[in-house]
Amino acid sequence: MRRAVLATTGISALVIALLSLKPHHLPAVAGSPPSTPSSSPHTSTSTPPGASTGTGTFTGDPIDTQYGTVQVAATLSQGKITAVKVLQAPDSNGRDQQLAAYALPRLTQEALGAQSAHIDAVSGASYTSQGYIQSLQSALDQAHA
Repeated sequence: MRRAVLATTGISALVIALLSLKPHHLPAVAGSPPSTPSSSPHTSTSTPPGASTGTGTFTGDPIDTQYGTVQVAATLSQGKITAVKVLQAPDSNGRDQQLAAYALPRLTQEALGAQSAHIDAVSGASYTSQGYIQSLQSALDQAHA
């Protein structure tokens, strides 16, 4: 009886520890920034990431995902992201609207905190997250140009 309790407690602690780990970059998201410059005509290779002197609002490319188009506009002030506005998001049904309402504010908060498009995707909204990240990177590329 004591062995069963110890084994169950140990396994439970291991499962909780594994579930609390958060990957820094998901494979689908980690591969998206290198492909973004090829889809954006405005690319600057001489400006390091996050070192923009751009000021204004820059509209990112519309990114088609499996569930709909995602497009954002980033407002920068002296190279710092001050706001991100979602212009288009998947909303063809109630589930899409629910996911967008949950994921987009979190993605915006992460982008403002990271001051870049190198952010984690929101679990359960991976396609929307990938579209958001690619559109944001496109807007930032325009600011760097």
